[in-house]
Amino acid sequence: MSQPSARTALVTGASSGIGRAVTAALAERGYRVVGTSRDPATITDPVPGVEYVALDLADDASVDACAEHVGAVDVLVNNAGESQSGPFEELPGEAVERLFRINVFGAVRLTQLVLPGMRERGYGRVVVVGSMLASFPLAYRSSYVASKAAVKGFANALRREVSPYGVGVSTVEPGSINTGISERRTQYLQEGSPFREEYRTMLSALNSNESEGISAERVAGTVLRAIDAPTPRPLYAVGSNAPVVFALRRLFPRSLMLRIVARKHGL
Repeated sequence: MSQPSARTALVTGASSGIGRAVTAALAERGYRVVGTSRDPATITDPVPGVEYVALDLADDASVDACAEHVGAVDVLVNNAGESQSGPFEELPGEAVERLFRINVFGAVRLTQLVLPGMRERGYGRVVVVGSMLASFPLAYRSSYVASKAAVKGFANALRREVSPYGVGVSTVEPGSINTGISERRTQYLQEGSPFREEYRTMLSALNSNESEGISAERVAGTVLRAIDAPTPRPLYAVGSNAPVVFALRRLFPRSLMLRIVARKHGL
């Protein structure tokens, strides 16, 4: 479905991976596309036609400045985030707080800033790029799982508030993605940790699954489905055999599904 070229899309975390793929797809459709990066000057392979602006989601002033600079936004894709892992006992409080500021509070603040304009114009799309781990939690990913579950909760509750004004809100949950995110994941494991062996087993399986995962372009295609839909669904899942896995979750006890997820990661 083609969109009017007058529409503006704001995509966070646009320098690589899913964000870059989404900006490329939207630019090809004729949107005015604004992509964010913590430091746009470091982007070595920008998407033609995309405007890049600085955004640090952990800094409220940066979020406010970004929204003011971009102006009216018709489509917001909350994609930027941090991946984090480590034994629950050993996660530093400041690291968890930073993760939530980036993955949750920054995205919430940015959404709050662009929603009034969408509502007044009678059209808008907000897409949150989450993770299937929010639906299928994994040991040693507790902080990341919680952050993705939190932002999905905000999105699910928001839907009813803004749907009468022509604004659709959806969460896209990718499974394993081959975007190199394993190289950027922050990790916390104390010296002599009793969890070291099991954590390393999980991490090895996680990295292997991601190396064989779906492409960022495939996830971007799902994001565009949510944007294009006349009435967007609350949840779109893609990759990691999502249709089968979600069907099994409806049929079997949650305890069994948690064991299946654990076994897939060597636990």
